[in-house]
Amino acid sequence: MVARSRILAVFAAFLAGALTLFAAVWLTLPKGVTQPSSVGGPFQLTDQYGHAMSDQDLKGRPFLVFFGFTNCPDICPTSLFEMSEVLKRLGPDADKTAALFISVDPERDTPEKLKDYLSSFHSRIFGLTGTPAEIANVEKEYRVYAKKVPLKDGDYTMDHTAVVYLMDKDGHFVAPFNLKKSADDAAADLRRWL
Repeated sequence: MVARSRILAVFAAFLAGALTLFAAVWLTLPKGVTQPSSVGGPFQLTDQYGHAMSDQDLKGRPFLVFFGFTNCPDICPTSLFEMSEVLKRLGPDADKTAALFISVDPERDTPEKLKDYLSSFHSRIFGLTGTPAEIANVEKEYRVYAKKVPLKDGDYTMDHTAVVYLMDKDGHFVAPFNLKKSADDAAADLRRWL
């Protein structure tokens, strides 16, 4: 019963985050503009190897961005698995892109924890973390909803936006990236931006 309630809470948070993102994007678009420029922006965080990574390191290649946390029970690992499948379908072209898994839980998600967690996924997925202030800034740039939710046992979980962002070679937001289609079709969509 507790697991079911937790799953429903995570799903409700996902829907709320997705609706918030789409409403924010829709409301900030000038008339006649199809590509919003108000989602995304500069960042400098630390990857799972302890190295600094910024938006400038990704210039010249399209990339995917997903916000989550390593203690996430289902949505995060499922999305990372789906991104891994898309990157596998790209074959050698996967080196021309990247996927970012940006933690919304910097208190627990150290570079070491991200490295261990991401070892089960594609090598072109980079886990990023930082100080709470750095993470809050990136969440603001990407219009991400994230909130700590206390649990009865004294622990906590995170409610967060669960949208995968497709960014172009210049780091501009293109659209939410659809991982619910087949991995082959999603890879073809990403390949168009290489």
